[in-house]
Amino acid sequence: MKRRNTPTKQAVIDLFNSCTTALNQEQIETQLQGKMDRATIYRILNNFCEDGMMHKVVGDDGVNYFAMCKTCCEHTHHHHDHFHFRCTTCNQLICLKEEIKINLPEGFSMQDCNCVITGTCSNCQ
Repeated sequence: MKRRNTPTKQAVIDLFNSCTTALNQEQIETQLQGKMDRATIYRILNNFCEDGMMHKVVGDDGVNYFAMCKTCCEHTHHHHDHFHFRCTTCNQLICLKEEIKINLPEGFSMQDCNCVITGTCSNCQ
C-alpha cells in the first residue's frame, strides 16, 4: 500500500537510515528527542512493517526491536527469516545475513520466524 510521506515519517526514516542496528521504542524516542509521541512512533513503525520497509524482532529480553530492511533483505527477495544477534553488554540488536533453513513437515507453511542469538559483540569484547 502506498502511503503518503509526512515529516514525522521522514524523521523516523532518517533515524533508521543513520543506524546500523535495530532500535527499540525507548531508543527511538531518545533519538527523536520529543519530536513525536509514543503512539505516533508505534503507528509509523507498524505501518512500515506492514509495508515491508522494516521488520520487528522480539528480543530475548521481551523488547520489540525494529530494523530497517536495507542490509538484511535483497531488493528482489524480501525475507525476514534470518538470525539476529543481541549484545548483552551494549544491548544492540543486529541483523545477521545467515538465512534460517527449517524443514517443516508436509502441509506446514512458515509465516514468521524469530531467532535471536545473545552474547557479546566485537565492540564489547
